Amino acid sequence: MESATSSRAYPLVSIIIPCYNYGHFLAEAIESAANQTYPAKEILVIDDGSTDNTSEIAAHYPAVKYVYQPNQGLSAARNTGIQHSQGTYLVFLDADDWLFPEALASNVRHLQQHPQAAFVVGAHTRFYSDGQPAKAEGAVLPAHPYQALLSRGNYIAMIAAVMFTRWALAEFEYDPSLLNCEDYDLYLNITRHHPIVQHSQQLAAYRIHAAAMSASAQPMLAGALKVLGRQREHLRGPAELEAYYRGIHFWHTYYTGGKEFKFLPGSLPLFSPALALFLKAAPYTALRYSLGYALPRLLKQPKAMLKKLLKKLLPTAGKRWLHYQGRLGDWTPAVGQVALGDFWRLAPLSNEFGYDRGGPIDRYYIENFLLKEAASIRGRVLEIGDNAYTLQYGGPAVSQSDVLHVDATNPQATLVGDLSAAPHIPDNTFDCLVLTQTLHLIYDFKSALQTCYRILKPGGTLLLTVPGLTPIDRGEWKKTWYWTFTDTALERLLAETFPAGDVEISSFGNVRVATAYLYGLGLPEIDRASLAYYDPQFQVINAVKAVKHAPLD
Repeated sequence: MESATSSRAYPLVSIIIPCYNYGHFLAEAIESAANQTYPAKEILVIDDGSTDNTSEIAAHYPAVKYVYQPNQGLSAARNTGIQHSQGTYLVFLDADDWLFPEALASNVRHLQQHPQAAFVVGAHTRFYSDGQPAKAEGAVLPAHPYQALLSRGNYIAMIAAVMFTRWALAEFEYDPSLLNCEDYDLYLNITRHHPIVQHSQQLAAYRIHAAAMSASAQPMLAGALKVLGRQREHLRGPAELEAYYRGIHFWHTYYTGGKEFKFLPGSLPLFSPALALFLKAAPYTALRYSLGYALPRLLKQPKAMLKKLLKKLLPTAGKRWLHYQGRLGDWTPAVGQVALGDFWRLAPLSNEFGYDRGGPIDRYYIENFLLKEAASIRGRVLEIGDNAYTLQYGGPAVSQSDVLHVDATNPQATLVGDLSAAPHIPDNTFDCLVLTQTLHLIYDFKSALQTCYRILKPGGTLLLTVPGLTPIDRGEWKKTWYWTFTDTALERLLAETFPAGDVEISSFGNVRVATAYLYGLGLPEIDRASLAYYDPQFQVINAVKAVKHAPLD
């Protein structure tokens, strides 16, 4: 399975497959592990007391290390796998799931780039045994993983998309006393103490079928609350405490209805029994379900008759619902009839810029801008604060990555200083400057832009993003959050600081996105069509590509 050459060139990865009476799925899991493009791997099947053909299936694969133990549960089986494995990195693959071919190679690459990380996690795709279309789950990339795990549950979701370091699992192991939510418990314990790496590449397939352990709501709710409750004594500060209490609400909503009615296996019964069930367990879903049942029949009426009926009979609530479905055009409620709903509040839904709700909305615009201009991130590149975007979007085109930071103790800093007063940085040094969401924190922003121009090589590029309509940080940056910028302001500033340069200004946002951002909604809560629409009255993010003038020879 692993040649002497590959073991020297690549760190060994152990793929641990616990199996309890899933022999009919096991071959697919083993073959997905064996077919990884990454060469240095070992595969272990931990038979947790199966009474089916698990051992016979495993025996068909001589390279697989088979370990049998009396039935002790999933956590104990995974711990047994850790004890019998040799890898520097470890992946747990449930026997009914499978890996995509590049899964190991992708995660190893990220861990090697971030040796301080305890584990790395990517994205996954759900495959439904009942014939529903597969669904690619977008990665959630919060800035504070521990707080996100507290507030919105196990957002990581699939264990096979995670690759652990051995040192992390030596410090924290699975708790065999847990009947479920063992992954959630481990993630919380690790992220409380160590950083992790997160990315959006699809790595694994998560099979949804009737026998899955997570299909029963009440035991899962009890398990999730038990695991979350263990963190109470470890909370540090108000942000974690707030996230903890949000998490309690999240789990109750997740398993008893709320925005999505989950974990009721099987097809829905007839309308009346289903409505009664929803009214009991998830009243908000009941309203949506009843409208979804009745309105499609109404909409089958001839168009002229339908419009007449709607104008005469449909109350404001019904018109509003049709408007949300895109069936009533540019409808505006009358004065006094506006439904503010969850936005009728004096405090935002989140004070964390959406980090605790799936990630900030502004990052969508920032990262799409950098992706569009990635060809400019090359040669010697300077980024402020850290070099995450340099590495992500520049990749091998970057010959030298520098980080400017005001704090000399920052381990990533190759240069120390304030961008508005940095005479120690030589002229004409960098091919590219990446300055995202920083200029508004510099009081003398014009001098900072002049420094950018000075230290860029002729023909070098500044990639700048700044906030427009935005909340103000209440934490670390509260005292230095000085400015916001419009596209018009940037046009004048860049004309003064990048004379004769080639300047392109991009602006993003609209009233829906701005409102959502101000209220603290996360990126997953806004649809892509809304993000794509631009209204210059509501500029959420402005971005600049400015190329320093290269004099003619």
